[in-house]
Formats: sequence, structure tokens, C-alpha cells
Amino acid sequence: MTSGARLLLIGPPGAGKGTQAARLASAFGVPAISTGDIFRANVANQTELGVKVKAIMDAGEYVPDDITNAIVADRLRESDASNGFLLDGYPRTPEQVAELDRVLAAEHEPLNAVVQIEADTDEVVSRLLKRAAEQGRADDTEEVIRHRMSVYAAQTAPLIDLFAQRGLLVTVDGLGAVDDVTERILSALAGVGVVA
Repeated sequence: MTSGARLLLIGPPGAGKGTQAARLASAFGVPAISTGDIFRANVANQTELGVKVKAIMDAGEYVPDDITNAIVADRLRESDASNGFLLDGYPRTPEQVAELDRVLAAEHEPLNAVVQIEADTDEVVSRLLKRAAEQGRADDTEEVIRHRMSVYAAQTAPLIDLFAQRGLLVTVDGLGAVDDVTERILSALAGVGVVA
């Protein structure tokens, strides 16, 4: 049984989820679990998983549910997640939501809240192109970024309705100064009884 916050960040690629995940994880004292970071680490280390997912990520596609579900389930079983966690980049599909529900029912309490970070598409593309130049990310060309945005809209945006129906969704504007966005998120969470 967990007692800490169990949060999910959702939003388009480049909306600032990674930055906010680190800040919120620190505020709530829980680990930030990013599927993107896990995949990139495996690619960098040329693990068996990394070899599998590199071509998928380079094409701007999402890693298949079975691989992603197994990685997240394993990560949630680690001791630092026993008192809460913050998921960044997962779940992305209704099938992944169903698997997360199953894992949480078996090992944790349900999610406390889902934070949707909204951001203008052109602003996000600009952010990601800048990040690609700074970090040398081969997977962040403008064509791939726009493709990922359309995949997000088609596959992940429907989850917003699902979480809203469950009464878990809080929505914040992801544009502006990082501190301002963090404050907006903390305020929105406090409004639904999730306090750091």
C-alpha cells in the first residue's frame, strides 16, 4: 500500500513534461519515471532493448505497448516507487491505461491526479528543434517532431477524455517561465486535494 502521490503528466512532446516532472517529483518526494529517458538510456548503452527501440524512435513512432508496459511495470516494482511516483510519457494509449490500471490494482493505490500540460504546436516544434540542436538528438528533426505531434493527437489525446471522466484531470498552460508553470501545476493539484 502506498501513501505518497501517484501522478501522471500528459501532454504533447516538448510541452515541458520532463522539466516539470523533475520539479514535481522533488516537491512530492517521489521518483519521476520517464519512459523516454529509459528508452534513450537503453539506446545509448546499446542494450538489446535499445537496439530494438532505436529504429522505432528514429522514425518518430511510439515503442509498442508490450515493451513499454513491461518496462513501466518493472520500474513501479522498485522500492523507491512504493510510496508514490510520477509518470511522464506513459500511458500513451487506452491499452496502456488498462495495463497501468491492472498494475496499480495489484501493487499500489490508484492515481491521485493526471496533469495535462497544454502547449501551442508551433511553440513546441520550436522548443524541440532548439533542444535537438543543443543535445544532438537525431530523432528530433522538424518532420519527425510534427509526425510525433500528429501521433500524439491521434493516440494520446483520447486519454484526456478518459481521465476527465474519472475525475482525475487537471489542465495547465505549459507556456511561460518554468517557475510559473510549476506554480500553476502545484496550485491546480492543491485544488483537487493533492498537496506537496
